[in-house]
Amino acid sequence: RTYTGEELPVLGQIDVTVTYESQVISLPLIIIQGSGVTLFGRNWLEHIQLDWSKIHSLREDPSGLQLLLDQHQLLFREELGTLKGMEATIHVPPNVQPRFYKARPLPYAMKEKVEQELDRLQKAGVLTPVEFSDWAAPIVPVVKSDGSLRICGDYSVTVNAVSKLDNYPLPRVEDLFTAMSGGTLFTKLDLTHAYQQLRLSPESKKYTTINTSKGLFHYERLPFGISSAPGIFQRTIETLLKDLPGVVAYIDDLLVTGSNKEQHLQNLDRVMTRLESAGVTLKRSKCVFLTPSVEYLGHVIDKEGLHPSQEKVRAIQEAPEPTNVSELKSFLGLINYYSKFMSNLACILSPLYRLLHKDSKWSWTKDHTTAFNTAKQQLQSSSVLIHFDPSKELTLSCDASSYGLGAVLAHKLEDGSERPIAFASRTLSPAEKKYSQVEKEGLAIIFAVKKFHQYLYGHHFIIYSDHQPLKYLFSESRPVPAMASSRIQRWALTLSAYEYSIHYRPGSRLGNADALSRLPLTDQPQDKDIPPLGDVNLLVQQLSHCIVSATQIAQWTDKDSTLSRVHHFILHGWPDTCPDPAFLPYFRRKEELSTVDGCVLWGSRVVIPTTARSLVVQQLHDCHPGISKMKSLARSYVWWPGLDEDITRAVQTCEICQNSRPSPPSAPLHPWEWPSRPWSRIHIDHAGPFQGKLFLLVVDAYS
Repeated sequence: RTYTGEELPVLGQIDVTVTYESQVISLPLIIIQGSGVTLFGRNWLEHIQLDWSKIHSLREDPSGLQLLLDQHQLLFREELGTLKGMEATIHVPPNVQPRFYKARPLPYAMKEKVEQELDRLQKAGVLTPVEFSDWAAPIVPVVKSDGSLRICGDYSVTVNAVSKLDNYPLPRVEDLFTAMSGGTLFTKLDLTHAYQQLRLSPESKKYTTINTSKGLFHYERLPFGISSAPGIFQRTIETLLKDLPGVVAYIDDLLVTGSNKEQHLQNLDRVMTRLESAGVTLKRSKCVFLTPSVEYLGHVIDKEGLHPSQEKVRAIQEAPEPTNVSELKSFLGLINYYSKFMSNLACILSPLYRLLHKDSKWSWTKDHTTAFNTAKQQLQSSSVLIHFDPSKELTLSCDASSYGLGAVLAHKLEDGSERPIAFASRTLSPAEKKYSQVEKEGLAIIFAVKKFHQYLYGHHFIIYSDHQPLKYLFSESRPVPAMASSRIQRWALTLSAYEYSIHYRPGSRLGNADALSRLPLTDQPQDKDIPPLGDVNLLVQQLSHCIVSATQIAQWTDKDSTLSRVHHFILHGWPDTCPDPAFLPYFRRKEELSTVDGCVLWGSRVVIPTTARSLVVQQLHDCHPGISKMKSLARSYVWWPGLDEDITRAVQTCEICQNSRPSPPSAPLHPWEWPSRPWSRIHIDHAGPFQGKLFLLVVDAYS
């Protein structure tokens, strides 16, 4: 039957193999009598994940949008564009001491992919090999969701630490919105790898040098992670689009409008013509055309004007009611954090405070619901919330609980108080709940930075966290620790594109973000935001081909008296002091340990339980490598306390290795020179015992 209830003359059914991008699935196909357009049924849509963001076909008037897009097909070509006649310059004082960092060792499982990506970037003209350089930044390889690799330089320890920040002013949000007034339809344009479309000046290329396993390379294009990039690109894009009506640009976010459809298309045509003549390329799938409303810089714009984005306060609006005393205390901590901006607070909250009395049983009533909702309404009011102002200092408070993330973006006022701009929260996915505590806290920061990207990018801001180790792991002036987990390295790289400083703030003073993490929205991250398995446990998967599998390691870890407690500490937090000497090797590395699928990792190396160590040594020594080669192999995959000693012992006690070891070369015989006179050279030695006595023999070589 059709949707309207009409019967269709069905001839039969056949199972067919359906392929869409990387998805291959067998589905039933209904054959009906007659002709017409082949339709996707709801049963097919349940099994095939379609990308609805792509524009596959537009049925427009030939004189409208489709014709305009056809005229500018070059803008949407797959290759990377190049801005003609424009270059980016990185300004470094002449007396600055160059900073050179050696290449970080790569796991064997990742080395081939890194080298393939370096070759691809070199062929694309993005990278150029160099023999010598006074500057060099280490690289951080990131595995993307499709299995490919992205290579980025860690410039936080090299050029970012010493270069002059490009202070080209970013446009005020109010000015951008004023320029959009009177618009009825809106178009957002997205540049493909925006920064990399801008070439570097010859004198700036040396500062972007990266040190890799294949040697030194410098960038030909403006790379991701350079602190001056926002100011440089804002100047470039404003120069390119100057004098064009109906268009504004905030770094790489372009917005086009017009008073009616005809004027909109005319303005869009001028913008696209200017971009095309400049050599720019756009990412078609991320562009939005002729939409009646659009979210831009945290606000919603439509023909009626400017509206605050409900997403800013949704974390407060939809916060669930507390279910226990602990959650209630967290919510009251959030309210008290901004109490100076709220009126009649004691009276409003009195029913909630009564639930905290020692002799009070937990019983949530209508009075508590009323007080809870009234407090939330005040928290969203204009007396508390403040509009974003680029001239004011920005702060970002982040926190994580065992089941949620919370963040508050705020302005720091002259009196030292903080007024919130926006709130955000979400629950952790089942996979994220298994993260170590330091990774949960790090995830809270990354969630907040991505959520408030439009406010933060191009501005300096302060990150507040109640997890002290993150000051070291995410330091803006120190390299990413080589043994940090893959997640931490990837997140540190994400942060390197921002201008920030990270400060420790005790949990008792972080009540705003703490409450949101304990009363999170039920939102879960979309699949595209969840790091792919290859990103975090590539080496654990490699073990599935070995004599010891990842599943076995997880089981043995759970039974190991030491590692099982280490696993618990990673998930729930370490004690302030080492609980036992047996834990000391792990305690010293506590901020670099993580867990994946029940296995403990040190950086990207799997920590092997005691039960499996002899089997792993056996596997490593399968081809009878020497001590040095075997240690090098082990250091790419596994670790445990005393690993080097176990490897040395295994090689030295291997009968095959000892029998096949080449003997040291014999020293050539060299006769003594004949002495020129008596007693010029004598030879002395002991002889005996002979008949119970020892003799001292002295021989004159001449006589």
